[in-house]
Parts: sequence; structure tokens; C-alpha cells
Amino acid sequence: MDLLLDVELPVNVSFGNSEMQLKDVLKLGVGSVIELDKSVNDPVSVIVNHKPIAKGEVVMVDGNYGVRILEVESTADRIRSLG
Repeated sequence: MDLLLDVELPVNVSFGNSEMQLKDVLKLGVGSVIELDKSVNDPVSVIVNHKPIAKGEVVMVDGNYGVRILEVESTADRIRSLG
């Protein structure tokens, strides 16, 4: 198990989702706004290796965005989901 603990995995944060028709995607340009299915105060999803493992809130850390974890799946569920 110790060998696996040094494996790097992709971590993504999902602010929301939207569906658009291709014709509207092709019209996107600098300054375009895409409306998402979440409000500003909704928690964001923390996704590791394409699997959601936690929820959190967006924070600022030294001028960069970060995520403060609010809720985490159990360790057993997280390991199973990385399968």
C-alpha cells in the first residue's frame, strides 16, 4: 500500500455544468459568459481521477483560488472509487 501513496492523480474542481448547442459553442469568444447550473453559494465538487470525492467552497489563497473542503466521502469509499 505504501507504494501507491506516492502515485499522482488528476484533481479537478467542478463549479457547475451547462449544455449548449454546437452553434452556440462556436459563437463563444473573449468576454462570453456561460451560465452554470449552480449558484455562487453552492458547494463545488472535488473530483479525483474522474470520481467525485468531496464537496467544498471556493476561497482565495494568496491571490489564487482554492477549495476549503466541507464534506468528504469515507476513506473506504474514496479508495473504492479510485479502483
